[in-house]
Amino acid sequence: MQEIINRVDWEKIDLLPVVVQDVTNNEVLMMAFMDKEALELSLTTKIAHYFSRSKQRIWKKGESSGHTQTIHSFNIDCDNDTLLIKVTQEGVACHTGRRSCFFTELESGEANSEVKVNSEAMYGVIDTLYHTIQERKNADPESSWTAKLFAKGENTILKKVVEESGEFCFAYKDNDESEMVYEAADLTYHMLVALAAKNISPDRIKQELARRFNMSGIAEKNARED
Repeated sequence: MQEIINRVDWEKIDLLPVVVQDVTNNEVLMMAFMDKEALELSLTTKIAHYFSRSKQRIWKKGESSGHTQTIHSFNIDCDNDTLLIKVTQEGVACHTGRRSCFFTELESGEANSEVKVNSEAMYGVIDTLYHTIQERKNADPESSWTAKLFAKGENTILKKVVEESGEFCFAYKDNDESEMVYEAADLTYHMLVALAAKNISPDRIKQELARRFNMSGIAEKNARED
């Protein structure tokens, strides 16, 4: 195990690029990154663990969806700075519900494979919505409201967050439950657009909330003020 770990110059490489292939047919399923700890976990457990740049943490592939990757082999390239692993893929590799992440033909922009698994069932509505918003960054602003928000820039995005916050407050003051739910959904969507503009995964919000579970609100506020 240490042989592969020691081959990598971790003082120069923070994150090791990892190409993932299907062990049965060599189909390229995805590309991800491992830090030293993720590589150690992967070597020890033979289950793929990666470091997520958007979540800013180590994640076990399939921790939410159950679509894990059992690793059969590790191969490092001649420069000792890229890893190739061959895996047995449970379910699908891509968050879109497709078998592989490499499904878009570059020149035409068309998808060349079908969705096999409902992504909402895999990841939940918030994560699915966030990934959908990320995908809309390159869409046509004439046909996508999300793409139009990105095209208009941060002032428009933030204006919508403020606007939806106000509308939620008005619905609350009116004690209108259905409007509160509707406006809360609008506010959540526009907050996710703002987060996606900065490539901040909602998982990081969940991590911050989890961090506060064992801390009183007063203590947390005092810690920020200090």
